[in-house]
Amino acid sequence: MVSDTATGATLREYLQSLLTSFFPNRSASKAWEKFHIVVRHLRWIFMAYIKIGNNSTLEVPSNPTIGYIEGDGIGPDISRASISVINASLEFAYGGDRSIEWVKVLAGEEALNKTGKHLPQESLDQLKKCVVSIKGPLTTPIGQGFRSLNVTLRQYFDLYANIRPVKYFPGVPSPVKNPEKMNMVIFRENTEDLYMGIEFKYDSPEAAKMREFLAANMDVKLTDDTGIGIKPISKFKSSRLVRKAIQFAIKNKRRNVTLVHKGNIMKYTEGAFKEWGYQVAANEFKDNTVTEEEYLKDPDNYRGKIVIKDRITDNMFQQVLTRTEDYDVIATTNLNGDYLSDALSAQVGGLGLAPGGNVGDAYAIFEAVHGTAPKYAGMDVANPTSLMLSGAMMLRHLEWDDAADVLENAILATYHDQKVTQDLARVMNIKPLKCSEFGQEIIKRMKPVKS
Repeated sequence: MVSDTATGATLREYLQSLLTSFFPNRSASKAWEKFHIVVRHLRWIFMAYIKIGNNSTLEVPSNPTIGYIEGDGIGPDISRASISVINASLEFAYGGDRSIEWVKVLAGEEALNKTGKHLPQESLDQLKKCVVSIKGPLTTPIGQGFRSLNVTLRQYFDLYANIRPVKYFPGVPSPVKNPEKMNMVIFRENTEDLYMGIEFKYDSPEAAKMREFLAANMDVKLTDDTGIGIKPISKFKSSRLVRKAIQFAIKNKRRNVTLVHKGNIMKYTEGAFKEWGYQVAANEFKDNTVTEEEYLKDPDNYRGKIVIKDRITDNMFQQVLTRTEDYDVIATTNLNGDYLSDALSAQVGGLGLAPGGNVGDAYAIFEAVHGTAPKYAGMDVANPTSLMLSGAMMLRHLEWDDAADVLENAILATYHDQKVTQDLARVMNIKPLKCSEFGQEIIKRMKPVKS
């Protein structure tokens, strides 16, 4: 039995001597190394995993195994900092009663170097086993090369909702006068539209066949130097995206849901998205929602209901700048959501502060939404806020709201005190913190949530 007085180095020495007795042909350090190997294997055996229950509900143990992809470029730096603050938030919120077992999943450049593939099947299997995971940024080539790993993950696990909350952090430089008015959540369809990648290079045989078919059957004449992309928008996928947005609005007591589309031009894809969205609201959420048209006739009569409205995409870009406070939850198609989410993030300080989650009916992968910034790789200078806030989204997905509150409040306090990394420090003309130091400052400001 280990003595109660054996602590710290004394305990280590005691265990080393005990292990040496178990492994008499090994030195104390070798025995200690062997012990660590045994512990690692035991940990893998007894790992607790999230289970998918009826109606895709999650059964979350008190110590779930969560997969993490470090990512490329600055990914390892921001992943280390993010995992440390997530672990700390759990300790502050639950005092050791809840924790996460982190398991590293290979993807991107590290996976290519070790396995010869950017996304090996073993990694997909591990992510599936974990159910919920988090990832740093992954490299996507422009114009050529392999397909985006982010798109591959979204389609493989049917993560049809890309959820992007955007709100202002006091103290952060912003290009607009009243950034505090920004508090929106974008639900962007993730699995169809142009991001399905159905396109053909202009000089390919497939493009030639498509041009011939269109000319012969649709009376559409295209020149021989025309590349072709296809934009599929379906009723099923549009409806489930809008459904998830409205469910979120109801659960979180939001004011309105705006369907953003370009239906005035693309009537049977973008226009159909709008019509299907209104149908979902009317058929499934009649008691909770009202159309903007009806609401404006008698606002007092519909007080407390979620207003469903729509805006044409180009007009919406103007509206979020000039009438920011009028918008709350946004549901939109893939490409529109890609543009709009980045534009909104620019109003509150940039993508370094923007979290994101890719969520399906069961599986979810939360992520940093910015790029890999390879020139800063390994320098410990990147801003990890995007991934940290994505970690807070992940905690809420697990229904561990107290830990998410601890983390978000500490991040807010850190920015309020103007403790920032180099991306913002150079704008604010103050001394920058390293990525790891920024994480430590966040942990210093953590406080248990008051019940």
